[in-house]
Amino acid sequence: MQIPEPRLPFEPDCRRCGRLASFLEAVRLQHPAYHAAPVPPFGDPRARLLIVGLAPGLHGANASGRPFTGDYAGILLYRTLHAHGFASAPASAAADDDLVLSGCRITNAVKCVPPQNKPTTAEIDACNGFLRLELGRLPPRPVILALGAIAHRAVLRALDRKLSAHPFAHGAEHDLGGEGITLLDSYHCSRYNTQTRRLTESMFDAVVLRARTLLGTP
Repeated sequence: MQIPEPRLPFEPDCRRCGRLASFLEAVRLQHPAYHAAPVPPFGDPRARLLIVGLAPGLHGANASGRPFTGDYAGILLYRTLHAHGFASAPASAAADDDLVLSGCRITNAVKCVPPQNKPTTAEIDACNGFLRLELGRLPPRPVILALGAIAHRAVLRALDRKLSAHPFAHGAEHDLGGEGITLLDSYHCSRYNTQTRRLTESMFDAVVLRARTLLGTP
């Protein structure tokens, strides 16, 4: 059965993916205090910088209700955003803290937490319509920072660009045309990538600095 295209870039009660919906129900029983629902984008709705991650972490965004909040990946992300003037504080503690993003917005390719943090191809595709609508609302000359290959591919699919024409690589920069869209790639700031030094703090800092440069803001 074909899944209908969404009408809004976010649906708080979405149940399009049966496996994810069932997993969320189980998580709610085990962790009644968790958000345990689709996680909305966070940040400035008029921002020209959109950061796209993979999916909410089980004990991170799925628990807090804010992208990259409460898990290890968020430590490097928010600290770097703060260093470059995109965040009012160097850490995101909870969805109801006073952290503000300026000129930046964070979302995920998949809005619901998947088992073992591994969404299926069908689940990524089912959620792609939300990303398509969100990308369509970006102001002219946006910069999209994809954290990881799955986010990279989701952005290209949402924009109807050929994957073969834009291979993923850390630090890669892709001119996607349209309203002057630039796609930047980074390895995901996950615990595994940072602890194995596949992604270092300086590497990630350089990518965010490049995003800042492309935006043309001090």
